[in-house]
Amino acid sequence: MGEVARRGCCPPMDLFRSEPMQLVQLIIPIESAHRTVSYLGDLGLLQFKDLNSDKSPFQRTYATQIKRCGEMARRLRFFKEQMLKAGVSPKYSTTPVDVNIDDLEVKLTEIESELVEMNANGEKLQRSYNELVEYKLVLQKAGEFFHSAQSRAIEQQREFESRHLGDDSMETPLLQDQELLGDSSKQVKLGFLAGLVPREKSMVFERILFRATRGNVFLRQATVEDPVTDPVSGEKTEKNVFVIFYAGEKAKAKILKICEAFGANRYPFAEELGKQAQMITEVSGRLLELKTTIDAGLHHRDHLLNTIGAQFEQWDVLVRKEKSIHHTLNMLSLDVTKKCLVAEGWSPVFANKQIQDALQRAALDSNSQVNAIFQVLHTRELPPTFFRTNKFTSSFQGIIDSYGVAKYQEANPTVYTVVTFPFLFAVMFGDWGHGICLLLAALYFIIREKKLSSQKLDDITEMTFGGRYVILLMALFSIYTGFIYNEFFSVPFPLFAPSAYDCRDLSCRDATTVGLIKVRETYPFGVDPVWHGTRSELPFLNSLKMKMSILLGVAQMNLGIVMSYCNAIFFRNRVNVWFQFIPQMIFLNSLFGYLALLIIVKWCTGSQADLYHILIYMFLSPTDDLGENQLFVGQKNLQLVLLLLAFISVPWMLLPKPFILKKQHEARHGAESYTPLESTDESLQAESNHDSHGHEEFEFSEVFVHQLIHTIEFVLGAVSNTASYLRLWALSLAHSELSSVFYEKVLLMAWGYNNVIILIVGLIVFIFATVGVLLVMETLSAFLHALRLHWVEFQNKFYEGDGYKFHPFSFSLLDDEE
Repeated sequence: MGEVARRGCCPPMDLFRSEPMQLVQLIIPIESAHRTVSYLGDLGLLQFKDLNSDKSPFQRTYATQIKRCGEMARRLRFFKEQMLKAGVSPKYSTTPVDVNIDDLEVKLTEIESELVEMNANGEKLQRSYNELVEYKLVLQKAGEFFHSAQSRAIEQQREFESRHLGDDSMETPLLQDQELLGDSSKQVKLGFLAGLVPREKSMVFERILFRATRGNVFLRQATVEDPVTDPVSGEKTEKNVFVIFYAGEKAKAKILKICEAFGANRYPFAEELGKQAQMITEVSGRLLELKTTIDAGLHHRDHLLNTIGAQFEQWDVLVRKEKSIHHTLNMLSLDVTKKCLVAEGWSPVFANKQIQDALQRAALDSNSQVNAIFQVLHTRELPPTFFRTNKFTSSFQGIIDSYGVAKYQEANPTVYTVVTFPFLFAVMFGDWGHGICLLLAALYFIIREKKLSSQKLDDITEMTFGGRYVILLMALFSIYTGFIYNEFFSVPFPLFAPSAYDCRDLSCRDATTVGLIKVRETYPFGVDPVWHGTRSELPFLNSLKMKMSILLGVAQMNLGIVMSYCNAIFFRNRVNVWFQFIPQMIFLNSLFGYLALLIIVKWCTGSQADLYHILIYMFLSPTDDLGENQLFVGQKNLQLVLLLLAFISVPWMLLPKPFILKKQHEARHGAESYTPLESTDESLQAESNHDSHGHEEFEFSEVFVHQLIHTIEFVLGAVSNTASYLRLWALSLAHSELSSVFYEKVLLMAWGYNNVIILIVGLIVFIFATVGVLLVMETLSAFLHALRLHWVEFQNKFYEGDGYKFHPFSFSLLDDEE
């Protein structure tokens, strides 16, 4: 598509129209392709087209290289996980890493195998260490069982000897008294098992043992005071040491299965006290050795992780760049000779020299004998939309792009939204006290923007930080409208001059404003503070804000229609000028422009005319005399003319345009039937590359129905959109009344009790209510309503928003994509 001439009613500016774009073709030698794409990624001004869309990812030329890069990225993620576990943070360095990607691959493979081996050895050593710790606990606790049982058995033996009751065997010292008194021929040799079981399972463990063996076991448990690291899971667990005495191999088999089911760790145990002491000494020695070995291994592992952390960011950036380069190379098609790669893509017109410089540098640095070829292609395909924004305008452009990306080079609403959006927000939020609070919040983010931009923020904070300049302008305009409304947390202040009115007597302050007399000059800026707190406050402010909302709405809708004229002139579409712009201007201003004129005349003349009555009977009884509602001479005749123009503009919008488009299509179709043969191939190629915005079959019925819908939408929308701007009045009233309620019913009421505690509580409630309701919820509400007024009431007059964004291949965008 050829560049559209820069014409229009507005001066050229970077943000008003998207940048002129062009489709370019690059023919790059194989030997310099990698470096060329790398330099273009550093430049970030070329959006590549996928010329291999018919191939799967595995059939493309550089699939192997992408797989290698993916494997390296996996290793880097593994290193990052290990560093997070060890508490090692990657060190950010600005020095570029000078390493080849092949060497890096070998290095990462070696480091991974070394780290995996160290982790495996460390886990084995740690498991052995945890098992020995548990073993030592079993030896200590179970040894206490045997020692106390043997002491008790010796005492019982002495008692029996002193009473001459016989000479019983001491081979089973843990038997109960009744068993000691029994027949020695019936005594059997008991086996035992020792270990640890999780404390939370100990009661169930004991019951299951009792039921499985029908009570033919003897279980002793001792609590371990401190949590123990489990050798299997590696988690800290509270455990009990147990010793189970049993008789018979069948009971032993059952006990072993139950221990396995409950995760009870069993350890060998000697009955003799001497062997127990010897085993404790051996285990303690092995624990010391293992501790030393584990510490040395951890020190070596931390040293390796710190070495990785020092270069991790450079490696990560290099791998991501390499992967993105090969992804881009896969979008290029091989030449017939397989010695060149052919690339196509979109770039801004201003970037031609920069792209050509990058191609030349790549050819020189890669010692290529042939330079890359750069040429501009002519196409009918719709180019992408690209606006050059900065940190101030990007957030406003984001608001518009959320509705829809602008069509290529159509008028961009962002230019006006920078001012109108925060201003309409402030009309609903007007309070200079609340505006100062918003201003402080915005300044906090702006002052700390360098630090916050480099940090990972949560979703809400990141969204607020991204819109910090929007909030700044919203705050400044809120302070301005707050001065106009004369409200500081709903309290009026005579900032610019004393009030122009005084009370005639003491009773007028609580009655109406009838008792007020003008004693000074008119209050110079904003609402006179005397209106606040009187019975006439609401009727006066309601009338003021309602009329002001209509004036602002009519002005912004007229601006939207004027923007449609700018688009029509720019794209040389005279049909839209004569049969869209002119009838729309006539219809809107014949009705609601006239209403705005009546409001201004009424304010200037101080007339008592009823504007509702005038507008309603302008339709119902246009020929009747206006009587006391007449504001100026000739008003009746003017209304008849405006009403006639409004009725004429509807068929003017509806009927001519479809027939003119049909005639233009027939003329164009007839001209294309006699196209010279030499241009046929080019036309067919253009049609094959063409998207939905290009030449299609003309269906008169579809065009007529579309125009009918558009006309009905505009006629009905003119009424509904004007009424929609009354939300400015409604939300301003709600904000003012809520602020007044919090001030009078919370703060002043608490002040009236003459109690310090009640005053502090009231102040806290007032602060939380102000912040939570007025500064958070009301801010969000006014923001959304201002968004609606721009998206629907303003932009639907001219903005198509059916374009697509310019997404260049750029290394600076890699972090966002990740």
